[in-house]
Amino acid sequence: MSARSSAPDPVVGSGQLRILHVIATMAPSSGGPREGLLRTSEALARLGCHTEVVTCDRPGSPWLAELPLVVHALGPPTRRYHFARRIVPWLRMNRGRFDAGIAHGIWNFASLGTWLGFKGGRTPYLIFTHGMLDPYFAAAQPWKWRAKQLFWWALERRVLRDAAMVLFTTEEERRLAIQAFPADRFRQRVVAFGTADNDGDPAAQRAAFRRYVPALGERRFLLFLSRIHPKKGCDLLVRGFAAVAHANPDLDLVIAGPDETGWRAKLERLAAELGVASRVHWPGLLTGDEKWGAFRACEAFVLPSHQENFGIVVAEAMASGAPVLITDKVNIWREVDSAGAGLVASDDLAGVTSLLARFLGLGATERAQMGAAARAAFLERFGIEEAASDLMRAIQEVGA
Repeated sequence: MSARSSAPDPVVGSGQLRILHVIATMAPSSGGPREGLLRTSEALARLGCHTEVVTCDRPGSPWLAELPLVVHALGPPTRRYHFARRIVPWLRMNRGRFDAGIAHGIWNFASLGTWLGFKGGRTPYLIFTHGMLDPYFAAAQPWKWRAKQLFWWALERRVLRDAAMVLFTTEEERRLAIQAFPADRFRQRVVAFGTADNDGDPAAQRAAFRRYVPALGERRFLLFLSRIHPKKGCDLLVRGFAAVAHANPDLDLVIAGPDETGWRAKLERLAAELGVASRVHWPGLLTGDEKWGAFRACEAFVLPSHQENFGIVVAEAMASGAPVLITDKVNIWREVDSAGAGLVASDDLAGVTSLLARFLGLGATERAQMGAAARAAFLERFGIEEAASDLMRAIQEVGA
């Protein structure tokens, strides 16, 4: 549900750990932070915790009604930075109801608003940086990076300095972050991260996906499922697929996800120029059985990103038993590689092309073994129950 009043809400029963998440948006297109928050909250509820969410979204946004959480939509936000003026007063009035607050992401008002809203109170707050301190952005967005450096020294470093704990989802993320920004002034911790298991009916999920993309028929395919964005390396994937397509005439490519920047039209032209347009499918955002069916039906999941903090979609693919083909800029690449759950290459055309060619050169038995290893690695490392338990431990450490 979505709360519209700034009055305090009733206190939940005693004995529960009460957690308040603050995030810029809960729109489905916002990706990993939203998905991680939802799945972790579901697991925390099974552990006896009570979770609420504050978001900068406009009240009545269509996606809010579908969420199984108490959501306080305190927008409307500004187009840039997601500033929402009601958040700070609401947090100051309600922070005492919670044992801890957790801000998701930085460089937007979710983090700064959390700092302002919790400052001076007794309730601690923690921050998930979600990869937003990665030095990749210095080269990819140099002007924006310079602005972020100024904002860091003016405000954002104080937000992290005053946090009870700054949370990273992988050791690789933490290592990269402290290369780019001074880290000696804030308390750090790597916490387990993951997603919910795919426990639906495999045959029904595959059928749902095939119905959703009828032009694909029963053909074999490689799957990309994420935002269609330059950071994700979709152009490398189209070029790499074109390079291996002739030797694999029975193989198609599915590029699924929201087109946030209008890049899809350029990618479609690229596919046409390379002669593979009829073999590349663009179903848009996939959810529910259609999404899980895509993971189950694909030959392999491919994420050729130039930067990826964790990659919830990689964990989802592994949960579904799909081999994962990723670059060494996806921060769980070491875990994938050591488990034999997929293949890893550099984030350039030669790397992505070799990634596809190496996988397609494997025999059926080897591919099946890789899928089984992916499933086993998910259960061991990326299950949501362990992620929720570790987050609870972090909150309890802060309280202690």
